[in-house]
Amino acid sequence: MATDPIPPEPLNDGDVLVTRAMRRDDLEPVLTNETRAYAFPWTLGMFEDCLNSQPPYDCRVGIRGGSIVAHGVLSVGAGEAHLLNVCVARHLQGRGFGRVMLSQLLRRAAFLGAEQMFLEVRPSNRVAVTLYESIGFSCIGVRKGYYPSELGREDAHVYGLYLTDASESV
Repeated sequence: MATDPIPPEPLNDGDVLVTRAMRRDDLEPVLTNETRAYAFPWTLGMFEDCLNSQPPYDCRVGIRGGSIVAHGVLSVGAGEAHLLNVCVARHLQGRGFGRVMLSQLLRRAAFLGAEQMFLEVRPSNRVAVTLYESIGFSCIGVRKGYYPSELGREDAHVYGLYLTDASESV
């Protein structure tokens, strides 16, 4: 993957979130954050598959104070990016880390040649929906029964954004 020219971004408290490529030795803290944040987390195998695929997915970690506190996974090709996973450590949610991590992922996708980004989100995840819409994502469709849930399956709302529109919002 290409070198990352994207500088760290300040958080609301004046600290910074530094992003870099995810490495195999990051998987333990990534999985810890993932399993604490989500009722239906990605597995170790899913992250390993993303790191091992050829070409690899663009897997990123967000670091604050020497600790991995966020991560994201992008698939980029043919002018499009698909945000497959974004997560912030549960104890840091609601403090601007998600917005900064998403901003970094949007910039990374543009750097890798994407003109648009797509993602799926649970409609029940109102915090994520609000974040995506505040940046300019629009709901463009529904995938029926996409996510597992406590009650069986939950639909996914598919969101899209032209990355030229995102530069004005993040």
